[in-house]
Amino acid sequence: MRTARLRTAHPVLWAGWAVLAAGAVLCVLGWYGVSGERYAERQLPYLASCTVPGAALIVAGAVLLAQGRGALAAARVEELYGLLVAAAPEGADGPRAAADAPVAVSGEMLMVPGGTLWHRADCPLVAGRTEAVVVDARRVAHGGLEPCPICEPAEETDG
Repeated sequence: MRTARLRTAHPVLWAGWAVLAAGAVLCVLGWYGVSGERYAERQLPYLASCTVPGAALIVAGAVLLAQGRGALAAARVEELYGLLVAAAPEGADGPRAAADAPVAVSGEMLMVPGGTLWHRADCPLVAGRTEAVVVDARRVAHGGLEPCPICEPAEETDG
């Protein structure tokens, strides 16, 4: 599933590389012409007709490459967002109900040693982590731990 924007980014990239190559060829031709002339007044035509336009083409090619890669990155982000939206689970009331549902509902509170947050046991941030331990109620009471913003545990603990 490729978007139209992804298809239009490739010609810009190819054009950027072509313009960059043409500028490099002109710069080499200008350098070769200047190097073969002994006097400055004979070198100026090569500078004016090859080297300066070649440098301008190199800059234009770099701008086209940057713009093409930006468009390519934006198209990839849109494509990934479309895949994410298509794969999102829908609840009984549609996608909004699934977004409003709580992330975790467990009553057991855990923390990671050295961490600053306490979580519900089924919070995605601590679920499956073997180093997670039961929350010390004294540490929560003294303000040593903050509730997790993801699972939003209750202010009181059992333990």
